[in-house]
Amino acid sequence: MNDTICAISTAVGIGAISIIRVSGEESINIVNSIFDKDLNKKDSHTITYGHIIENNEIIDEVMVTIMKSPKTFTREDMVEINCHGSISTTNKILEILLSKGARLSEPGEFTKRAFLNGRIDLIEAESVMDMINSKTENARKLAINGIDGKISKLIKDIVNKLINLNANIEVNIDYPEYEDIEIVTKKEIEDISKYINEELSKLLNESENGKIIKEGINTLILGRPNVGKSSILNKLLNEEKAIVTNVAGTTRDIVEGQIRINGVLLNIIDTAGIRKTDDIVEKIGVEKSINLIENADLIILVLNNNEEITKEDLNLLEITKDKKRIIVINKIDLDAKIDLNIFKDEKIIKISALEEIDELKEEISDIFKLDELNNKDFTYLSNSRQISLVKQAIKIAKNLSKSLKEDIPIDILEIDIKQICEILNEIIGESYDEKLIDTLFSNFCLGK
Repeated sequence: MNDTICAISTAVGIGAISIIRVSGEESINIVNSIFDKDLNKKDSHTITYGHIIENNEIIDEVMVTIMKSPKTFTREDMVEINCHGSISTTNKILEILLSKGARLSEPGEFTKRAFLNGRIDLIEAESVMDMINSKTENARKLAINGIDGKISKLIKDIVNKLINLNANIEVNIDYPEYEDIEIVTKKEIEDISKYINEELSKLLNESENGKIIKEGINTLILGRPNVGKSSILNKLLNEEKAIVTNVAGTTRDIVEGQIRINGVLLNIIDTAGIRKTDDIVEKIGVEKSINLIENADLIILVLNNNEEITKEDLNLLEITKDKKRIIVINKIDLDAKIDLNIFKDEKIIKISALEEIDELKEEISDIFKLDELNNKDFTYLSNSRQISLVKQAIKIAKNLSKSLKEDIPIDILEIDIKQICEILNEIIGESYDEKLIDTLFSNFCLGK
């Protein structure tokens, strides 16, 4: 990290301005060498008007911001060049910077340097990317809580308690003759074990909310051919996204769309009708539909009001029984032939896809408690890495409680406590694997 990096930070394309970022020890000197004002005479965090010059030719009129270490995003000297937003101008200035000794940054390298230099922790770094990718207001709130360090503070508070407890255990090991110390230490271990279980379990239980806010609800519309799946998709999206005909097997591949319900994205997939078929293309579509069931957050299982239950219907009811699902009886404008007694206590929704289907939207909102979600503080885990590590910490904390009841020696319990500490530190990036860090930041956009 001793070199100086640069990249275009704004989206590629024509716009009013483009921003080129430079970070590193030589960033001010490099930009100064192509700028017609002396940046060395400027105070930190100031903006200067001038021109980018190459071989006595004016390349562009620009605004240059200088920010001196350590009060910058990367904790290195940084420069941002605001130039006119044409592709050719932006690329030309970047080309000149590279010729003067800067290196093109890797994806996410500015944020990676901020992390490695202690400016932000790993949760805050991941939240930066979540902020960039946020598609809803709730997703933005989730990301800003991560950037502000609310989740990090919760994790750090637990780690600090564990560190203090370990200090007491060390005293107990060094002075075994004092039996009262051992009694106090075991009580502290019991208390911290209960505290960790409660706090982390609460965080974990609400992590599904974080996933929903960040990624949306993956919703699969499933059913036999001609039950009205595509019509329901079109009604939900309020557009003619899928082709609707009376011909069975019209939808041969998945059709996708998105809507927002109470500030949460609904990622809707209309699938090929499930049936046995000799048509090669339709058969592939049916197989894809079945394979999508496992990763769906919600199944909208559509049945025909004017037909009796078939073997295909019963099969779909069986393979989706363990999933969150809504059973929709469509075509209620036609004579009823379906036997509703088969559903017992399961809630069903009766609709006609020719009319408005607000009741279906309301049921989706109720299942995922989207109204309550909007009123919460959005202090959630937001990705599988964080969730996996918290699960590991909870598992060890439960073993710790079990070991206490079995009167395991304190010096053995200390091993579990240190392991929980290490796992929690991995969540916030106090300890980390370099390959993991490289992979994580490689998913960031260039210039961030």
